[in-house]
Amino acid sequence: MAGSALKRTSLFASGASPANMIQARFYNQDCLVYDLEDSVPLAEKDAARLMVYHIARNHRPENKLVVIRVNAINSIFFDEDLQAAVRARPDAIRLPKVESAAEVKSTSAKVAAIEEKAGIPVGSTKLWCNLESHLGVLRAKEIALADPRVEALAISAEDYTADMKAQRTKAGWEIFHARNLVLLACREAGIDALDAVFADFNDLEGLKADMEMCKTLGFDGKTLIHPRQIDIVNSYFTPGQKEIDYAIRVFDAIEEAKRLNKGAIALDGAMIDEPIVRRARTVLAQAKAAGIKVEGDYYDR
Repeated sequence: MAGSALKRTSLFASGASPANMIQARFYNQDCLVYDLEDSVPLAEKDAARLMVYHIARNHRPENKLVVIRVNAINSIFFDEDLQAAVRARPDAIRLPKVESAAEVKSTSAKVAAIEEKAGIPVGSTKLWCNLESHLGVLRAKEIALADPRVEALAISAEDYTADMKAQRTKAGWEIFHARNLVLLACREAGIDALDAVFADFNDLEGLKADMEMCKTLGFDGKTLIHPRQIDIVNSYFTPGQKEIDYAIRVFDAIEEAKRLNKGAIALDGAMIDEPIVRRARTVLAQAKAAGIKVEGDYYDR
């Protein structure tokens, strides 16, 4: 896994809805994203900012990453959002519509100034960058590498396809290339890659098909807009017993080969090479992060 904490599911909770924010604390998502952007009407921006500050600062849920999505960097709300968000002490701030490394660097400098003034350890507030345009996707690598605070990139399919004059479909082939560019950037930077929202929260079979693509490509997590999506997405990002058992057998085979002083190692008629070992480590890392107990010292392999 790229990051140290699970980011399988990131659920938005509108800063304009106290009930939504309170309810969202009790679902099974890994990350709770308090939203100051799209879900908040213009007339309610100031009130939402104040509510999000207080609920994030004083009513922090246990066992979840807390993230605040601020308004866009070039918006009139951004500076006030940033002041309140940093002082609320979330795990990360989610930046919408990022299109350059310069934007990330300037935001990081502003965050550092706020941290220092507020007595918060400088560097402790991480950044998650939303890529929502062709420029953001094309510059994914430089954005991912722009600053040590950057912990994740997320692709926004609705905005990206609108920018590309493409049709948004449930099959998702129109974002296939963008998904891969974001993944490549995240792997280069060693950070997490978060997949796009599946907008039809009533279509759970469609969500499962989307998750097949998402997991197969290699994403670390997905952004959600409805709690009924949480358990399905979590299940796809959590290794099953069959995967865990195979990973254990890989390391058992390696240990047995060492004991017998064998150079070549085979399992189930196939040679065990470095890619198979890396996949086995990934599976066990995901299992450990999800709290799945495995007997033995396999988590240290």
